[in-house]
Amino acid sequence: MRRDLWRGREETICYRGARGPVSAGAFLDQATALAARLPESGYAVNLCADRYFALLGFMAALLRGHPTLLGGGPSATPAYLDMVTAGYPGAYAMLDHERPGTELPIQRVDAPWEGGRAEWPGIPMDRVAAIAFTSGSTGQPTAHTKPWGAFVAATMAAAERFGLRDEPVASLVATVPPQHMYGFETTMLLPLLARTAIHSGATFFPSDVRDALEAVPERRILVTTPLHLRAMLADRRPMPRLEAVISATAPLPRETAEAVERDWGTPMLEIYGASEAGSMASRRTIEDERWLPYSGVSLRPGVANVPGLGDVALSDELEFDADGRFRLLGRLSDVVKLGGKRASLAELNRTLAAVQGVLDGVFVAPEDLDSNPTSRLTAYVVAPGRSAEDILVALRGRVDPAFLPRRMILVDALPRDGLGKLPRQALAALG
Repeated sequence: MRRDLWRGREETICYRGARGPVSAGAFLDQATALAARLPESGYAVNLCADRYFALLGFMAALLRGHPTLLGGGPSATPAYLDMVTAGYPGAYAMLDHERPGTELPIQRVDAPWEGGRAEWPGIPMDRVAAIAFTSGSTGQPTAHTKPWGAFVAATMAAAERFGLRDEPVASLVATVPPQHMYGFETTMLLPLLARTAIHSGATFFPSDVRDALEAVPERRILVTTPLHLRAMLADRRPMPRLEAVISATAPLPRETAEAVERDWGTPMLEIYGASEAGSMASRRTIEDERWLPYSGVSLRPGVANVPGLGDVALSDELEFDADGRFRLLGRLSDVVKLGGKRASLAELNRTLAAVQGVLDGVFVAPEDLDSNPTSRLTAYVVAPGRSAEDILVALRGRVDPAFLPRRMILVDALPRDGLGKLPRQALAALG
Protein backbone atom coordinates (compact mmCIF):
# COMPACT_ATOMS: atom_id res chain seq x y z
CA MET A 1 0.00 0.00 0.00
CA ARG A 2 1.48 3.32 -0.94
CA ARG A 3 1.61 5.47 2.19
CA ASP A 4 -0.09 8.31 0.31
CA LEU A 5 -3.27 6.23 0.09
CA TRP A 6 -3.65 6.74 3.86
CA ARG A 7 -2.26 10.21 4.42
CA GLY A 8 -4.82 12.72 5.60
CA ARG A 9 -7.26 9.98 6.63
CA GLU A 10 -6.21 9.53 10.25
CA GLU A 11 -9.49 10.99 11.55
CA THR A 12 -11.73 9.60 8.79
CA ILE A 13 -14.34 7.23 10.21
CA CYS A 14 -14.05 3.70 8.77
CA TYR A 15 -16.44 1.86 11.11
CA ARG A 16 -19.79 2.55 12.76
CA GLY A 17 -21.45 0.16 15.17
CA ALA A 18 -22.04 -0.92 18.74
CA ARG A 19 -18.53 0.05 19.91
CA GLY A 20 -18.94 3.57 18.53
CA PRO A 21 -17.26 5.16 15.52
CA VAL A 22 -13.66 4.15 14.85
CA SER A 23 -11.25 6.34 12.88
CA ALA A 24 -8.80 5.01 10.32
CA GLY A 25 -5.95 5.98 12.61
CA ALA A 26 -7.33 4.11 15.63
CA PHE A 27 -8.11 1.11 13.44
CA LEU A 28 -4.57 0.99 12.11
CA ASP A 29 -3.16 1.18 15.65
CA GLN A 30 -5.23 -1.86 16.63
CA ALA A 31 -4.34 -3.78 13.45
CA THR A 32 -0.62 -3.09 13.96
CA ALA A 33 -0.77 -4.30 17.57
CA LEU A 34 -2.59 -7.48 16.50
CA ALA A 35 -0.16 -8.09 13.62
CA ALA A 36 2.77 -8.08 16.05
CA ARG A 37 1.20 -11.03 17.91
CA LEU A 38 0.56 -13.21 14.86
CA PRO A 39 2.84 -16.12 13.94
CA GLU A 40 5.93 -15.35 11.90
CA SER A 41 4.41 -17.02 8.84
CA GLY A 42 1.16 -18.66 7.85
CA TYR A 43 -2.22 -18.25 6.20
CA ALA A 44 -5.14 -16.50 7.90
CA VAL A 45 -8.52 -18.26 7.86
CA ASN A 46 -10.91 -15.49 8.85
CA LEU A 47 -13.89 -17.00 10.70
CA CYS A 48 -15.00 -13.82 12.46
CA ALA A 49 -18.72 -13.17 12.80
CA ASP A 50 -18.42 -9.45 13.53
CA ARG A 51 -17.62 -7.41 10.41
CA TYR A 52 -15.26 -5.07 12.27
CA PHE A 53 -13.20 -7.92 13.69
CA ALA A 54 -13.13 -9.54 10.24
CA LEU A 55 -11.71 -6.28 8.85
CA LEU A 56 -9.24 -5.99 11.74
CA GLY A 57 -8.07 -9.57 11.23
CA PHE A 58 -7.56 -9.08 7.50
CA MET A 59 -5.54 -5.91 7.98
CA ALA A 60 -3.37 -7.47 10.68
CA ALA A 61 -2.64 -10.48 8.46
CA LEU A 62 -1.85 -8.17 5.54
CA LEU A 63 0.59 -6.15 7.64
CA ARG A 64 2.24 -9.38 8.82
CA GLY A 65 2.53 -10.66 5.23
CA HIS A 66 0.02 -13.50 5.64
CA PRO A 67 -2.48 -14.16 2.82
CA THR A 68 -6.11 -14.40 3.92
CA LEU A 69 -7.90 -17.48 2.59
CA LEU A 70 -11.33 -16.30 1.42
CA GLY A 71 -14.47 -18.39 1.75
CA GLY A 72 -14.45 -18.67 5.54
CA GLY A 73 -16.68 -16.80 7.95
CA PRO A 74 -18.75 -18.11 10.86
CA SER A 75 -20.62 -20.51 8.56
CA ALA A 76 -17.50 -22.07 7.04
CA THR A 77 -18.19 -25.71 6.25
CA PRO A 78 -16.17 -28.66 7.54
CA ALA A 79 -15.18 -29.39 3.91
CA TYR A 80 -13.72 -25.87 3.56
CA LEU A 81 -11.80 -26.18 6.83
CA ASP A 82 -10.47 -29.60 5.80
CA MET A 83 -9.37 -28.14 2.46
CA VAL A 84 -7.43 -25.21 3.94
CA THR A 85 -5.93 -27.37 6.69
CA ALA A 86 -4.62 -29.90 4.17
CA GLY A 87 -3.59 -27.45 1.47
CA TYR A 88 -2.07 -24.57 3.44
CA PRO A 89 0.50 -25.57 6.08
CA GLY A 90 0.68 -22.98 8.82
CA ALA A 91 -2.96 -21.93 8.41
CA TYR A 92 -4.57 -20.55 11.55
CA ALA A 93 -8.11 -19.47 12.42
CA MET A 94 -8.96 -15.87 13.29
CA LEU A 95 -11.94 -15.91 15.65
CA ASP A 96 -14.06 -13.47 17.62
CA HIS A 97 -16.31 -16.14 19.16
CA GLU A 98 -16.12 -19.65 20.54
CA ARG A 99 -16.14 -22.31 17.83
CA PRO A 100 -15.91 -25.83 19.26
CA GLY A 101 -14.23 -28.40 17.06
CA THR A 102 -11.92 -26.03 15.18
CA GLU A 103 -8.67 -27.96 14.70
CA LEU A 104 -6.69 -25.04 13.31
CA PRO A 105 -4.55 -23.01 15.74
CA ILE A 106 -6.69 -20.12 16.98
CA GLN A 107 -5.88 -16.43 17.09
CA ARG A 108 -8.51 -14.39 18.93
CA VAL A 109 -9.20 -11.05 17.26
CA ASP A 110 -11.64 -9.56 19.76
CA ALA A 111 -9.11 -8.84 22.54
CA PRO A 112 -8.33 -5.17 23.28
CA TRP A 113 -5.28 -4.56 21.10
CA GLU A 114 -3.51 -1.54 22.52
CA GLY A 115 -0.41 0.08 21.10
CA GLY A 116 1.21 3.39 20.35
CA ARG A 117 0.53 5.47 17.27
CA ALA A 118 1.48 3.30 14.32
CA GLU A 119 3.39 4.43 11.29
CA TRP A 120 1.28 4.52 8.16
CA PRO A 121 2.18 1.26 6.44
CA GLY A 122 3.88 0.86 3.10
CA ILE A 123 2.61 -2.48 1.80
CA PRO A 124 4.25 -3.81 -1.38
CA MET A 125 1.77 -3.91 -4.25
CA ASP A 126 2.92 -7.41 -5.21
CA ARG A 127 2.31 -8.83 -1.71
CA VAL A 128 -0.27 -11.63 -1.80
CA ALA A 129 -3.18 -10.23 0.20
CA ALA A 130 -5.70 -13.02 -0.27
CA ILE A 131 -6.41 -16.28 -2.03
CA ALA A 132 -9.91 -16.66 -3.48
CA PHE A 133 -11.55 -19.92 -4.47
CA THR A 134 -13.95 -20.45 -7.32
CA SER A 135 -17.30 -21.92 -6.40
CA GLY A 136 -17.22 -25.52 -5.34
CA SER A 137 -20.71 -26.16 -6.73
CA THR A 138 -19.37 -28.27 -9.62
CA GLY A 139 -16.16 -29.71 -8.21
CA GLN A 140 -12.98 -29.08 -6.28
CA PRO A 141 -12.40 -25.34 -5.67
CA THR A 142 -9.58 -23.69 -7.63
CA ALA A 143 -7.32 -21.16 -5.88
CA HIS A 144 -6.74 -17.67 -7.32
CA THR A 145 -3.93 -15.56 -5.85
CA LYS A 146 -4.75 -11.88 -5.27
CA PRO A 147 -1.89 -9.37 -4.94
CA TRP A 148 -2.53 -6.22 -2.92
CA GLY A 149 -2.03 -4.02 -5.98
CA ALA A 150 -4.94 -5.68 -7.79
CA PHE A 151 -7.23 -5.00 -4.83
CA VAL A 152 -6.11 -1.38 -4.64
CA ALA A 153 -6.75 -0.82 -8.36
CA ALA A 154 -10.19 -2.46 -8.29
CA THR A 155 -11.26 -0.65 -5.12
CA MET A 156 -10.17 2.75 -6.36
CA ALA A 157 -11.99 2.13 -9.66
CA ALA A 158 -15.18 1.14 -7.79
CA ALA A 159 -14.87 4.17 -5.50
CA GLU A 160 -14.60 6.41 -8.53
CA ARG A 161 -17.56 4.77 -10.27
CA PHE A 162 -19.85 5.05 -7.23
CA GLY A 163 -18.69 8.46 -5.99
CA LEU A 164 -16.97 7.19 -2.83
CA ARG A 165 -13.64 9.00 -3.06
CA ASP A 166 -14.83 12.28 -1.53
CA GLU A 167 -16.45 13.50 1.67
CA PRO A 168 -18.84 13.06 3.32
CA VAL A 169 -18.08 9.52 4.37
CA ALA A 170 -20.67 7.04 3.08
CA SER A 171 -22.19 4.54 5.55
CA LEU A 172 -22.23 0.98 4.18
CA VAL A 173 -24.75 -1.53 5.48
CA ALA A 174 -24.37 -5.02 4.00
CA THR A 175 -26.30 -8.28 3.99
CA VAL A 176 -23.37 -10.25 2.52
CA PRO A 177 -20.51 -11.94 4.41
CA PRO A 178 -17.13 -10.17 4.27
CA GLN A 179 -15.10 -13.34 3.72
CA HIS A 180 -16.37 -13.95 0.17
CA MET A 181 -15.20 -11.92 -2.83
CA TYR A 182 -18.18 -9.57 -3.29
CA GLY A 183 -18.54 -8.80 0.41
CA PHE A 184 -14.77 -8.64 0.80
CA GLU A 185 -14.34 -6.01 -1.91
CA THR A 186 -17.27 -3.86 -0.80
CA THR A 187 -17.21 -4.12 2.99
CA MET A 188 -13.52 -4.66 3.75
CA LEU A 189 -11.58 -2.95 0.98
CA LEU A 190 -13.79 0.11 0.49
CA PRO A 191 -13.49 1.16 4.18
CA LEU A 192 -9.71 0.78 3.91
CA LEU A 193 -9.25 2.72 0.68
CA ALA A 194 -12.31 4.95 0.10
CA ARG A 195 -14.42 7.43 2.05
CA THR A 196 -16.71 4.79 3.50
CA ALA A 197 -17.51 3.41 6.95
CA ILE A 198 -18.80 -0.10 7.38
CA HIS A 199 -21.59 -0.93 9.83
CA SER A 200 -21.24 -4.04 11.96
CA GLY A 201 -24.41 -5.60 13.29
CA ALA A 202 -27.23 -7.99 12.48
CA THR A 203 -28.63 -7.77 8.94
CA PHE A 204 -30.30 -11.15 8.57
CA PHE A 205 -33.96 -10.12 8.51
CA PRO A 206 -35.49 -7.14 6.66
CA SER A 207 -36.18 -5.51 10.03
CA ASP A 208 -32.48 -5.90 10.93
CA VAL A 209 -31.49 -4.10 7.72
CA ARG A 210 -33.88 -1.22 8.39
CA ASP A 211 -32.61 -0.88 11.96
CA ALA A 212 -29.01 -0.87 10.78
CA LEU A 213 -29.70 1.78 8.14
CA GLU A 214 -31.52 3.95 10.67
CA ALA A 215 -28.54 3.67 13.06
CA VAL A 216 -26.02 5.16 10.62
CA PRO A 217 -25.83 8.69 9.22
CA GLU A 218 -26.36 9.63 5.59
CA ARG A 219 -24.93 8.94 2.95
CA ARG A 220 -26.39 5.44 3.33
CA ILE A 221 -25.59 2.67 0.84
CA LEU A 222 -27.05 -0.82 1.05
CA VAL A 223 -24.85 -3.67 -0.26
CA THR A 224 -26.91 -6.77 -0.93
CA THR A 225 -27.97 -9.53 -3.35
CA PRO A 226 -31.02 -10.26 -5.54
CA LEU A 227 -32.23 -12.87 -3.03
CA HIS A 228 -32.09 -10.44 -0.10
CA LEU A 229 -33.68 -7.66 -2.14
CA ARG A 230 -36.64 -9.87 -2.95
CA ALA A 231 -37.24 -10.52 0.76
CA MET A 232 -36.89 -6.83 1.70
CA LEU A 233 -39.26 -5.68 -1.04
CA ALA A 234 -41.82 -8.30 0.02
CA ASP A 235 -41.67 -6.90 3.55
CA ARG A 236 -43.18 -3.65 2.13
CA ARG A 237 -42.18 -1.43 5.04
CA PRO A 238 -40.39 1.80 4.09
CA MET A 239 -36.61 2.11 4.15
CA PRO A 240 -34.64 5.08 5.51
CA ARG A 241 -33.39 7.43 2.83
CA LEU A 242 -30.69 5.74 0.75
CA GLU A 243 -28.10 7.16 -1.61
CA ALA A 244 -27.91 3.88 -3.54
CA VAL A 245 -28.44 0.13 -3.40
CA ILE A 246 -25.68 -2.11 -4.81
CA SER A 247 -26.29 -5.73 -5.77
CA ALA A 248 -24.15 -8.55 -7.15
CA THR A 249 -23.74 -12.38 -7.26
CA ALA A 250 -26.41 -12.76 -9.99
CA PRO A 251 -28.04 -10.49 -12.59
CA LEU A 252 -30.97 -8.60 -11.09
CA PRO A 253 -34.37 -8.93 -12.80
CA ARG A 254 -35.43 -5.59 -14.24
CA GLU A 255 -38.73 -5.69 -12.33
CA THR A 256 -36.81 -5.95 -9.04
CA ALA A 257 -34.66 -2.95 -9.96
CA GLU A 258 -37.78 -0.99 -10.91
CA ALA A 259 -39.39 -1.86 -7.57
CA VAL A 260 -36.32 -0.67 -5.63
CA GLU A 261 -36.20 2.66 -7.46
CA ARG A 262 -39.97 3.14 -7.16
CA ASP A 263 -40.50 2.03 -3.56
CA TRP A 264 -37.26 3.24 -2.00
CA GLY A 265 -36.56 6.24 -4.25
CA THR A 266 -32.90 5.41 -4.82
CA PRO A 267 -30.65 4.28 -7.69
CA MET A 268 -30.36 0.50 -8.08
CA LEU A 269 -26.80 -0.35 -9.15
CA GLU A 270 -25.23 -3.68 -9.99
CA ILE A 271 -21.64 -4.92 -9.99
CA TYR A 272 -20.35 -7.52 -12.45
CA GLY A 273 -17.42 -9.58 -11.27
CA ALA A 274 -15.96 -13.04 -10.77
CA SER A 275 -13.90 -14.72 -8.10
CA GLU A 276 -11.07 -15.11 -10.59
CA ALA A 277 -10.89 -11.41 -11.51
CA GLY A 278 -12.81 -9.44 -8.87
CA SER A 279 -15.18 -6.57 -9.70
CA MET A 280 -14.93 -5.42 -13.30
CA ALA A 281 -18.01 -3.45 -14.36
CA SER A 282 -21.31 -1.94 -13.23
CA ARG A 283 -24.69 -0.79 -14.51
CA ARG A 284 -27.80 1.05 -13.40
CA THR A 285 -30.25 -1.67 -14.23
CA ILE A 286 -33.29 0.37 -15.28
CA GLU A 287 -31.24 2.61 -17.59
CA ASP A 288 -29.22 0.08 -19.55
CA GLU A 289 -29.05 -3.70 -19.64
CA ARG A 290 -25.41 -3.38 -20.69
CA TRP A 291 -22.42 -3.23 -18.35
CA LEU A 292 -19.76 -0.50 -18.33
CA PRO A 293 -16.23 -1.76 -17.48
CA TYR A 294 -14.32 -0.06 -14.67
CA SER A 295 -11.46 2.24 -15.52
CA GLY A 296 -8.43 0.19 -16.52
CA VAL A 297 -10.40 -3.02 -17.20
CA SER A 298 -10.67 -4.33 -20.75
CA LEU A 299 -12.67 -7.36 -21.82
CA ARG A 300 -12.80 -9.57 -24.89
CA PRO A 301 -14.48 -12.94 -25.46
CA GLY A 302 -13.45 -15.29 -22.68
CA VAL A 303 -10.82 -12.97 -21.19
CA ALA A 304 -10.63 -9.94 -18.88
CA ASN A 305 -7.50 -7.83 -18.57
CA VAL A 306 -7.47 -6.53 -15.00
CA PRO A 307 -4.96 -4.11 -13.42
CA GLY A 308 -2.64 -6.03 -11.13
CA LEU A 309 -3.70 -9.42 -12.51
CA GLY A 310 -3.24 -9.23 -16.28
CA ASP A 311 -5.31 -11.55 -18.47
CA VAL A 312 -7.83 -13.66 -16.56
CA ALA A 313 -10.00 -16.34 -18.18
CA LEU A 314 -13.75 -15.81 -17.73
CA SER A 315 -16.52 -18.39 -17.45
CA ASP A 316 -19.19 -16.02 -18.79
CA GLU A 317 -20.43 -15.49 -22.32
CA LEU A 318 -20.36 -11.77 -23.16
CA GLU A 319 -21.63 -9.78 -26.15
CA PHE A 320 -19.75 -6.56 -26.89
CA ASP A 321 -20.90 -3.27 -28.41
CA ALA A 322 -18.73 -0.76 -30.21
CA ASP A 323 -18.85 1.71 -27.30
CA GLY A 324 -17.11 -0.76 -24.97
CA ARG A 325 -20.20 -1.81 -23.03
CA PHE A 326 -21.28 -5.44 -23.00
CA ARG A 327 -24.21 -7.74 -22.31
CA LEU A 328 -23.96 -10.74 -20.03
CA LEU A 329 -25.48 -13.70 -21.86
CA GLY A 330 -24.86 -16.20 -19.06
CA ARG A 331 -22.24 -18.55 -17.77
CA LEU A 332 -20.79 -20.86 -20.39
CA SER A 333 -21.57 -23.78 -18.07
CA ASP A 334 -25.20 -22.59 -17.76
CA VAL A 335 -26.01 -23.20 -21.41
CA VAL A 336 -27.88 -26.47 -21.86
CA LYS A 337 -28.74 -28.16 -25.15
CA LEU A 338 -31.68 -30.49 -25.75
CA GLY A 339 -33.11 -31.64 -29.04
CA GLY A 340 -30.91 -29.24 -30.99
CA LYS A 341 -32.12 -26.29 -28.89
CA ARG A 342 -30.21 -24.10 -26.42
CA ALA A 343 -31.35 -22.49 -23.18
CA SER A 344 -29.72 -20.69 -20.27
CA LEU A 345 -30.28 -22.11 -16.81
CA ALA A 346 -30.14 -18.56 -15.42
CA GLU A 347 -32.99 -17.49 -17.73
CA LEU A 348 -34.99 -20.59 -16.84
CA ASN A 349 -34.52 -19.76 -13.16
CA ARG A 350 -35.77 -16.21 -13.72
CA THR A 351 -38.84 -17.56 -15.51
CA LEU A 352 -39.52 -19.97 -12.64
CA ALA A 353 -39.15 -17.21 -10.05
CA ALA A 354 -41.75 -15.12 -11.90
CA VAL A 355 -44.47 -17.77 -11.45
CA GLN A 356 -47.07 -16.61 -8.94
CA GLY A 357 -46.56 -18.25 -5.55
CA VAL A 358 -42.96 -19.31 -6.19
CA LEU A 359 -40.71 -17.93 -3.47
CA ASP A 360 -37.52 -19.57 -4.71
CA GLY A 361 -36.50 -22.14 -7.27
CA VAL A 362 -33.73 -23.50 -9.44
CA PHE A 363 -33.36 -25.69 -12.53
CA VAL A 364 -30.62 -28.34 -12.39
CA ALA A 365 -29.14 -30.21 -15.33
CA PRO A 366 -28.06 -33.83 -14.76
CA GLU A 367 -24.40 -34.61 -15.37
CA ASP A 368 -25.25 -36.92 -18.28
CA LEU A 369 -27.44 -34.39 -20.12
CA ASP A 370 -25.07 -34.21 -23.10
CA SER A 371 -24.52 -37.95 -23.41
CA ASN A 372 -27.91 -39.44 -22.48
CA PRO A 373 -30.73 -38.57 -24.91
CA THR A 374 -33.37 -39.44 -22.30
CA SER A 375 -32.01 -37.04 -19.63
CA ARG A 376 -34.06 -33.99 -18.73
CA LEU A 377 -33.89 -31.08 -16.30
CA THR A 378 -35.01 -31.15 -12.67
CA ALA A 379 -36.46 -28.19 -10.76
CA TYR A 380 -36.37 -27.62 -6.99
CA VAL A 381 -39.08 -25.18 -5.95
CA VAL A 382 -40.21 -23.37 -2.80
CA ALA A 383 -43.90 -22.56 -3.31
CA PRO A 384 -46.12 -22.93 -0.22
CA GLY A 385 -49.68 -23.76 -1.17
CA ARG A 386 -48.88 -24.57 -4.81
CA SER A 387 -48.63 -28.03 -6.35
CA ALA A 388 -46.01 -29.21 -8.81
CA GLU A 389 -48.72 -29.48 -11.46
CA ASP A 390 -49.82 -25.87 -10.84
CA ILE A 391 -46.30 -24.64 -11.42
CA LEU A 392 -45.77 -26.83 -14.46
CA VAL A 393 -48.96 -25.47 -16.04
CA ALA A 394 -47.70 -21.92 -15.42
CA LEU A 395 -44.37 -22.73 -17.08
CA ARG A 396 -45.98 -24.11 -20.23
CA GLY A 397 -46.13 -21.35 -22.78
CA ARG A 398 -43.19 -19.57 -21.14
CA VAL A 399 -40.63 -22.37 -21.49
CA ASP A 400 -39.85 -24.48 -24.54
CA PRO A 401 -41.28 -27.99 -23.93
CA ALA A 402 -37.80 -29.50 -24.26
CA PHE A 403 -36.69 -27.65 -21.13
CA LEU A 404 -39.71 -28.26 -18.92
CA PRO A 405 -38.56 -30.18 -15.83
CA ARG A 406 -39.24 -33.89 -15.82
CA ARG A 407 -39.06 -33.84 -12.01
CA MET A 408 -40.26 -30.95 -9.89
CA ILE A 409 -39.32 -31.33 -6.25
CA LEU A 410 -41.16 -29.10 -3.79
CA VAL A 411 -39.07 -28.18 -0.73
CA ASP A 412 -39.48 -25.92 2.29
CA ALA A 413 -36.29 -23.99 1.51
CA LEU A 414 -33.27 -24.16 -0.78
CA PRO A 415 -29.87 -24.66 0.91
CA ARG A 416 -28.39 -21.31 -0.16
CA ASP A 417 -25.19 -19.99 1.34
CA GLY A 418 -24.63 -16.45 2.62
CA LEU A 419 -24.35 -15.12 -0.93
CA GLY A 420 -27.48 -16.87 -2.15
CA LYS A 421 -25.55 -19.50 -4.11
CA LEU A 422 -26.51 -23.17 -4.23
CA PRO A 423 -23.77 -25.80 -3.94
CA ARG A 424 -24.68 -28.73 -6.14
CA GLN A 425 -23.89 -31.24 -3.39
CA ALA A 426 -26.42 -29.55 -1.09
CA LEU A 427 -29.10 -29.72 -3.80
CA ALA A 428 -28.39 -33.40 -4.41
CA ALA A 429 -29.09 -34.08 -0.75
CA LEU A 430 -32.66 -32.82 -1.21
CA GLY A 431 -33.54 -35.82 -3.34
